[in-house]
Amino acid sequence: MNGKTALVTGGSRGMGAAVALRLAAAGADVAITYVADEEAAAAVVRGIEARGRRALAIRADAGDAVAPAEAVRRTAETFGRLDVLVNNAGVGVLGPIDQLVPADVDRVLAVNVRGGFLAAQAAAGLMPRGGRIITIGSCMTQRVPGPGGTLYAMSKAALTGLTKALARELGGRGITANIVHPGPVDTDMNPADGPYAEGQSAMTALGRFGTPDEVASMVTYLASDEARYVTGAEFAVDGGHAA
Repeated sequence: MNGKTALVTGGSRGMGAAVALRLAAAGADVAITYVADEEAAAAVVRGIEARGRRALAIRADAGDAVAPAEAVRRTAETFGRLDVLVNNAGVGVLGPIDQLVPADVDRVLAVNVRGGFLAAQAAAGLMPRGGRIITIGSCMTQRVPGPGGTLYAMSKAALTGLTKALARELGGRGITANIVHPGPVDTDMNPADGPYAEGQSAMTALGRFGTPDEVASMVTYLASDEARYVTGAEFAVDGGHAA
């Protein structure tokens, strides 16, 4: 990926940070967005630069109506181009459907759905032939193992429709769009030693949590030239959660 540039939304921690560092290791200059943790974002920037690539951290809330497109514009302006967009930023509000309030719905859909759409819309207008749009979905779009996930699953399922439509709309320009569905992954938000980890591990065929780097490896493949004939596709990196 030498000479290419990427933007990873929500790239200051967890899977987003792993993706950003993996893309940098593959040769890309990488921008990330973050909301609040400036030090975590700075640490990822240092990691990218330690791999010999240029880095940029942008404070941007994916739920804002303007910030996603502005982050895309700033990335292209800073690096001179944008080849890869990784729509990773997301939030999860879980709970019984009768306890969810309109503010929960608005926030989850604004971040998980509208933010991804606006970033992809802006990126599509800037990307050269061979561009890549990769979205992080969820194993819960393919198998919801229990109650409480209605809002989150709905928001992530919408991204599958977005991905397939983008593939059709942008295919003539040689731009691909794909979605990766992680299963339980060991992050700060959902640690492998957390209170719900045992049950989540048991739902996978492999009986364990995944690592952020295992998700990042799939994203990096889809961002590479080797995946130029792959578009409109869903990839489960879930340890057999949906098997």
